[in-house]
Amino acid sequence: MQFQKTHLPFQKAAVLGAGVMGSQIAAHLANAGLSVLLLDIPAKEGNKNAVVEGAFKRILKLKPNPFVTKNVVDRITLGNFDEHFDGIKEAEWIIEVVVENLEIKQRLMTRIENVADNSSVITTNTSGLPIRQIVEGCPDSFKKRFMGTHFFNPPRHLKLLEIIPTENTVEAILERIKWFGRVHLGKSVVIAKDTPNFIANRIGTYAIMQAIREFTEGEYTIEAIDTLTGELIGHPKSATFRTTDVVGLDTLAYVGENLYKAIPYDESREAHKPPEIMNQMVKNGLLGQKAKKGFYQKIGKEIFSLNPESMEYNRPKPMNLGDLKLYSKMADLKERIRLLYDDSGRVGEFTRRTMLDLIGYSARRIPEIADNPADVDRAICWGFGWELGPFQLWDTIGFDRILDDISEADIQIPEWVHEMKQSGAQAFYQKDNGRKKVYVPGSGYASEHEYEDEINLNTIKTERINTIIGRDEAALLDLGDGVALYEFRSKANSLGSDVVEGIFQAIDYVEQNDFHGLVIGNNGKNFSVGADLAEAAQFLVSGKMDELEKLARNFQNMINRIRYARKPVVSAIHGMVLGGACEITLASANVVAALESYIGLVELGAGLIPAGCGTTNLTARTSEMAASDCPSHIQPFLIKAFETIAMAKVSISAPEAMELGLLKPDAVIVMNAERRIYVAKEEVLRLSRKGYMPPGVRNSIIVLGAPGRAVLESAVHQLQKAGYATEYDQFLSSKLAYIMTGGDLSGPAPVQEDYLYELEINVFLSLLREKKTHERVESILKTNKPLRN
Repeated sequence: MQFQKTHLPFQKAAVLGAGVMGSQIAAHLANAGLSVLLLDIPAKEGNKNAVVEGAFKRILKLKPNPFVTKNVVDRITLGNFDEHFDGIKEAEWIIEVVVENLEIKQRLMTRIENVADNSSVITTNTSGLPIRQIVEGCPDSFKKRFMGTHFFNPPRHLKLLEIIPTENTVEAILERIKWFGRVHLGKSVVIAKDTPNFIANRIGTYAIMQAIREFTEGEYTIEAIDTLTGELIGHPKSATFRTTDVVGLDTLAYVGENLYKAIPYDESREAHKPPEIMNQMVKNGLLGQKAKKGFYQKIGKEIFSLNPESMEYNRPKPMNLGDLKLYSKMADLKERIRLLYDDSGRVGEFTRRTMLDLIGYSARRIPEIADNPADVDRAICWGFGWELGPFQLWDTIGFDRILDDISEADIQIPEWVHEMKQSGAQAFYQKDNGRKKVYVPGSGYASEHEYEDEINLNTIKTERINTIIGRDEAALLDLGDGVALYEFRSKANSLGSDVVEGIFQAIDYVEQNDFHGLVIGNNGKNFSVGADLAEAAQFLVSGKMDELEKLARNFQNMINRIRYARKPVVSAIHGMVLGGACEITLASANVVAALESYIGLVELGAGLIPAGCGTTNLTARTSEMAASDCPSHIQPFLIKAFETIAMAKVSISAPEAMELGLLKPDAVIVMNAERRIYVAKEEVLRLSRKGYMPPGVRNSIIVLGAPGRAVLESAVHQLQKAGYATEYDQFLSSKLAYIMTGGDLSGPAPVQEDYLYELEINVFLSLLREKKTHERVESILKTNKPLRN
């Protein structure tokens, strides 16, 4: 376990260059709470800020949104190099992101040196130029606080931050950037060498060019290659050609050409040279998404792909890959990879050829670009969104088998791999007493870095003693220090009966034994997509309404068991936190949320209302937030809460969820999702040590009755008239308004929470009898998309 000491966080930064990357880096620094000065060249005439302002307007329209909330935008100040360069004196971190031109960057460094504070850290965001050359003419006092920081696009969403120190970079300054990047920017950091394209782009662009050549020189269509290089093998859905269209053909061609010039010593240099089809496409303006034409073009509602011979767009041809259902339905990625590799048809042929080629190239780049396989795997996974890197793939198929197949394919392997074989090693990764180790050429196995403030549940689960209770779809684990963790293990972490019953069991155990409290969290892609609709649908189809009522009431009881637990229950959330999962967070003693938490009560999309106390909890908060019990003070908060539920709003981030009222103001937001369980554990300990008491029962929730309901229904009626809501949306919203204003009450009145819980259940059950609700539920189960009927 590596303890990393803390450093002073940066508060002010300057970003020099407001292009797509510079503006987005500025946005993410603002997301982290920094005040940012964003500068670019002055306009030749008129408003000198025109260049930077135009660039900034463009990123405000980007999707996904670079900003976590609208309020963050105000943390950025715009300026130009002529009038506002002196402003960098205030910046503690200065990031240069100007055009990839060595002379321009060197001149800018001289300007920075003359103006910046002597304590400022200076970094460059480049992938095509040697870091050391950028500060060649600068004094040693400047060089010691200079390094490369290579963000990946989009900076908010891609985890990787490659840091490239020079021989002059002071270790303490490097450590400060590493710490700040990981803790405050939420980055996964890899230290890279000062080699062309560093680690991730060197391997990732090789894989992209490789796949494009399979299209131009082989017998596989664009659609077939995207199928075989996408989610099937643990890569992003955008695979190869959709990714290329998003990046831009001109951008990728530029990167390839520059890299080709920079690596005359690379034995596979020719593989980086952009295929001729890319040059032709750039010449013809087929640049990808920004030109609405690339390898793909959307015509009407159909997606067409490029015909390389005619350079026209045609409907997709048959992929001729056989039946892929066997593979796509297999949840275990490593088992799927092994089956794809063993496939006797075109699928296996493609998989083996491309995988062996990439593995061979990656091995030959060590120690040039990295000293060990783990840094290569981490960089490509964090930078390109792969689930398994090249050396993890090698271990998955088997060390000896890949070595034999590479030899048979006449692919060059470096001497260190043969030395590894001779040493008796059979894998690049191994576990020793729960610690993960990686083979380091020339040294043997070494422990991988682990941070004290990151808890890896997979490591905890390897020790049987840490499992307190095991269930079919959940488990109670011991995190140590008197804190337990309840982990969902169901499909998509949905909240079916076994998971719900397990929560009762977990809280009972924690209350009856020597524990400070409980964390609810997991390592899944998402915290939870909500209640198990498939389970409910089974009862719905068979007409067992009594069973459905039991499910609903039991879910409410579970939520209240969390709320009124006598020891603190803290939810550690990330990714999708929908429906019933959101109701769990609303009931928790506190929440630790990863920045990228997408939270919402989405039940109206399924033709239902939140009936797991979610409607009641948001209604209760409206009167708690109001200045008094006066209806005019409560009404604005009620309208906002109503709109959040009625429009099935899902936050684009944890800070926005706080603005929507789906997270409490004292919820803890962590930029790095890997830290959430550790921080949640610390929050349990804090609550316990201060003397935790559960909240009191709410016996006087002020609801607004018929007058308040009329206001809410009027708002929905206007939306329906404007075409933003269907008639059934309006019907559902009226049912929601009925609950939130107290049912049949004629005017404002205090009510007990149990009264509202009962309204939730009654409305929920009545909606389950509606045909259009059945249609919405069926649509979600079949297509995973809500139906607007």
